[in-house]
Amino acid sequence: MDSWHEEEDEIFVHARDPYKRVDALGSSRHIRVLLGGETIAESRRPHLLFETGLPARYYLPEEDVRMDLLVRSERTSGCPYKGKAIYWSAKVNGETFEDVVWSYPDPLPECSKIKGLLAFYPDRVEDIFVDGEAAPKGV
Repeated sequence: MDSWHEEEDEIFVHARDPYKRVDALGSSRHIRVLLGGETIAESRRPHLLFETGLPARYYLPEEDVRMDLLVRSERTSGCPYKGKAIYWSAKVNGETFEDVVWSYPDPLPECSKIKGLLAFYPDRVEDIFVDGEAAPKGV
């Protein structure tokens, strides 16, 4: 089998749970990401992604991320709610942080607001600050 479908829509990873929601909301919150002692991302125009059972994720425009510190990884993954993700590792002050950033370059239509934005694993960075307060580290 090459792919799964619900009607004509391709399913990624597994069928969607009808009791699970994924919402992406534009925000003006101040998000700052600290890694290796450096601010590697800072934005006042994030999209906050809320997914049932998970902590909020902060998706930032590429222009607000230190792309000069990121190296594209070969890793990819699939999400039945968002689509196919790609990853980057960060090289900061001589240290490499593997697959710390992800993005959905072509998300499913239901999550189109996060197209091309980047998110950071909260447990793989030093801190993510939201309006000056450290965000929870959850996975």
